[in-house]
Amino acid sequence: MIPDPICCDGNSWPKLPVHITERKSGNMQVNVSARHGNLQPGDQPLVVEKVEKLRRLYDRINAIEVTIDLKQLDKPSVEIKVSAEHAEDCVATAESTTVIAALDAVIPKVEQQLRRLKEKKTGHRATGIKHIDPVVADED
Repeated sequence: MIPDPICCDGNSWPKLPVHITERKSGNMQVNVSARHGNLQPGDQPLVVEKVEKLRRLYDRINAIEVTIDLKQLDKPSVEIKVSAEHAEDCVATAESTTVIAALDAVIPKVEQQLRRLKEKKTGHRATGIKHIDPVVADED
């Protein structure tokens, strides 16, 4: 147990309520899973590194789930599901000849959905009264 700090007059400091604000930037979870097989050794850190960059588009992302389906080895598919606060999940899927190529194909799809989501959340605010131009009627 940590002792209370001592004031210059020998008394302990008064205990004040502590308000801690927590930012969501460090709480984003990234889950990578593979179906019907295993990923190659260097693929998982590369996948995590690439999908973490989605955070720069929309800062209210809670979790990113990446599912790699290796059922067809010649055409693996990658699905990304992004969960954000107060919004629908963004889901995108792509197939390609390699896992990384499929990942590179699916990331722009999710980026587009996140851009649309952000525009929807921030761009559709009501116009204030001071920004409305007055209508002047012409009288002849």
